[in-house]
Amino acid sequence: MLQALNLAARRDLLDQLLRSLGRTLVAYSGGVDSAFLAWAAHQTLGGNMLAVIADSPSLARVQLADATAFAGELGIPLEIIVTDELDRPEYARNDSSRCFHCKDELFLVMEAFRTRRAFDSIAYGVNLDDQGDFRPGQKAAEQHRVAAPLRDAGLTKQDIRELSRLAGLRIWSKPASACLSSRIEYGREVTREALGIVEQGEDAIRALGFRQFRMRHHGDIVRIEIARDELPRALTTEMAAEFTRIFKSLGFKFVTLDLEGFRSGSMNTLLAAEVLTRGR
Repeated sequence: MLQALNLAARRDLLDQLLRSLGRTLVAYSGGVDSAFLAWAAHQTLGGNMLAVIADSPSLARVQLADATAFAGELGIPLEIIVTDELDRPEYARNDSSRCFHCKDELFLVMEAFRTRRAFDSIAYGVNLDDQGDFRPGQKAAEQHRVAAPLRDAGLTKQDIRELSRLAGLRIWSKPASACLSSRIEYGREVTREALGIVEQGEDAIRALGFRQFRMRHHGDIVRIEIARDELPRALTTEMAAEFTRIFKSLGFKFVTLDLEGFRSGSMNTLLAAEVLTRGR
């Protein structure tokens, strides 16, 4: 069992796996996992790696700016490519397979890029913990034979945060993030307009000083999730008035605050159990 190895041994294994990939493209989003993977690949492979970030309407501008800044701070070579998942009807209809079609588009574009630029492989930042979550995008990665060196080295999300902290990487404590489309309830079409509303809403929550949160788009209703340690500040008359002002100006008729607080993937609770099982 890889988990029987100490953290240093699993970090060494990661380096071995990266070296075995040859010239490698790293699918990069700026989140903790992909940022650590890009940094580790650069440390190990030097000029034989390139981080690639996909720009589309589902990527928040604040996330793109931070991802670009992080790569620049550490000298990680980075290129931005354009993906068109929103033009796929099977993506826009926003059923439980949306993430599959997103990753399928990403890896198709990256594969063409890899061929043009004579790279040997593509890697992405899935970790060991992701195996137990509902992530249809992993099936797309498997179909495109994309390497998963963090997972294969037995690294969990907490391991990656700890290794990032030890390396002095500022992203070690970065809140979890996901694409803007994940904020829109399943079955509601993903459109550029809806994504723009989500981005404006989350930018406004961030401007209020909240750090870990999500806004969930349910048509006329917005459901705001705030991390439990920040929830008391949200549960005030003054903040309720501010949330109401912000989200009614964005077109919502009802503004709600979720009393369970922030939890990643809360939209998945609306899916049937058999759908969740198929997505693993």
